[in-house]
Amino acid sequence: MKKILLLTLLLFSAQFSIAQIVINELDCDSPGAENMEFLEILSETPNFPLDGYVVVFFNGSTSGNNSSYFTVDLDGYVTDINGLLLIGSNSVSPVPQFLIAENVIQNGADAVAIYQADDLDFPEETVATIDNLIDVLLYDTSDADDQDFIDIFSADPRFADIEQINEGPANNPNSIQRFVDSEGVVTYTSTTPTPRALNDGSGVVLNGITMAIAQDQYDEFDAFDITFTSETPVTEDLTFNILLDNFGFNTSDYTGNTTITIPLNQTTASTTITLVDDEDDEGDEVTRIRFSNLPPQYLALNNNLRIRIVDNDFTMANFGTPLNPTFGNVTSTQPTGYYNSLDGLADDDLRQALQDIIANPNVVRAQTYADVLDILVEADQNPLNSNQVWLVYKELGRAKLDVQSSSDNFEKWNREHTYPRSRGGFFDIEEDEVADGRDIFWTTKADSLRHGNSDAHALRSADAIENSTRNNKHYGDPALGGYNGPTVNGVLETGASFYGDVARSVLYMEIRYNGLSVVNGYPENGPGELGDLATLLDWHRNDPPDDFEMNRNNVVYTWQFNRNPFIDQPDLVEYIWGNNVGQLWDQELSVTAFNDNQINVYPNPTTNSVTIKGLNAQADLQVFSIEGKLLKSLQYNTETSINLNLPSGLYLLNISSEDKQTVKKLVVN
Repeated sequence: MKKILLLTLLLFSAQFSIAQIVINELDCDSPGAENMEFLEILSETPNFPLDGYVVVFFNGSTSGNNSSYFTVDLDGYVTDINGLLLIGSNSVSPVPQFLIAENVIQNGADAVAIYQADDLDFPEETVATIDNLIDVLLYDTSDADDQDFIDIFSADPRFADIEQINEGPANNPNSIQRFVDSEGVVTYTSTTPTPRALNDGSGVVLNGITMAIAQDQYDEFDAFDITFTSETPVTEDLTFNILLDNFGFNTSDYTGNTTITIPLNQTTASTTITLVDDEDDEGDEVTRIRFSNLPPQYLALNNNLRIRIVDNDFTMANFGTPLNPTFGNVTSTQPTGYYNSLDGLADDDLRQALQDIIANPNVVRAQTYADVLDILVEADQNPLNSNQVWLVYKELGRAKLDVQSSSDNFEKWNREHTYPRSRGGFFDIEEDEVADGRDIFWTTKADSLRHGNSDAHALRSADAIENSTRNNKHYGDPALGGYNGPTVNGVLETGASFYGDVARSVLYMEIRYNGLSVVNGYPENGPGELGDLATLLDWHRNDPPDDFEMNRNNVVYTWQFNRNPFIDQPDLVEYIWGNNVGQLWDQELSVTAFNDNQINVYPNPTTNSVTIKGLNAQADLQVFSIEGKLLKSLQYNTETSINLNLPSGLYLLNISSEDKQTVKKLVVN
């Protein structure tokens, strides 16, 4: 391994004149956030059009099999007045002409090559080839040589002596740079990066321009300044434009001058942008401030500055958060007779009949893992603020825009599998990366365990850091390896309003997919097993389904065409795992009767007394425990209050009047 490689290529000069472009500099590994990596291409002549060329990155690891993992189609791009084209993320300074996401370029014993070809010629996992090869660089970060790559590319006579170049150990601050001496001898050196500048310091020295803003978040109706500063005084008036449009954010959302002039011999100019305070609930938006037409002798040192515009027209739902739940405001959208096939069944027959409903391959749909983000921003919407999602575990709202999209997880949210992937055996496939909408889906059945990866009934919006802390632990006693919520010094820091939600989500998964089992205890190696069943049953009983949970059940149903039955019919839990195992199920709660019989019980939750509105005659009342035990019978006259004298908990109130019957859930605090 050589940090400085001397390659004497007899045909090199001829190669450059024929190929026109070469790999000039590569930073494959940068310290910290892995956001400063880049690739720089050099053309023999300035302002060279790159149509017909493609850059291909190859993975040399054992799992990578010397195959492609990322391509860059150069059609439509042109090198600058120094013959350079920089490819990298928006975090690189100067900002590249070709932007890619952060942390895309892999480090290790890998390769990058330029071909005279199309990006479609290199679908993912295409094995490296010398066909139509223009230039190639083999590189590593103090890894062993990849002899396979050397054998592949050395088959081209121009690269017969090719070797692997070491950028340095992991998290190094260097880049690999190409130098050519007066005799055409090529060397590669690992040294301080020089993006958008010739490695030997020659060429036209460009004047860099920086834009700056005071903060990265403003409210509608706020005004803010954007200041532009050049590295050296401009030699003539410098006039350029900026753009602020981004998705739904456009010129109707702001006022201000977007044509900027830095006067002769000056270095700064600024403009003031005022945000329009409209009355539309557009949700929080993000604008990207960016240069539009900088002359070629200037460089954008930064670009695409993001500003969040907080919409003050957010809406609130007619139901509460899980921390302050309401009941009865959201009605189940289950079709009439959805659960009728369960009546009169018990044990395995009941399980199978339930699975036949929620895993029916002729009805149920599976969406992609990317689609889940779109599902969650609707299903987990914070009832107190329509611009936020409600975070499971942390029990607070977070802006929908703060979804984690990179390695930065501070105050971000992501998708949490309530049934951990590693314990369930779920996994991604390439198609999972595409959000293709609710009407494009996979057919799925009970044996489609992989689809558990994107089943929104078992995915929740979660704080990214807490999600990582939760990891794949079982639920229950932390002393036994379980998880029961965020803690500070061993003390639960939230209200545990997620307990019942998580329990019903996990129990749904056992019925929905073959190969999953919720068990007592904390199994370590059982495939598909998750504990602790006793804990989850306790959580279910003490945290009944509320309006928030029913709403998300309704939303997920519009995507997947199946429901979580333990939200619609919470008593089913007792007949499958709990106190009523072995007994015949009889569906007591009729959705049709509930809709036809408009009766309201209030206040609900209550501390003791309730009033029933909607009765036209005397009614018979029966109060049942959530397990179905009759606790008391009462008679009720029209719109008078009755004292329940019940301990705190969840109850079922059976109301019979004029040959009609309905059952209402009742919470006593």
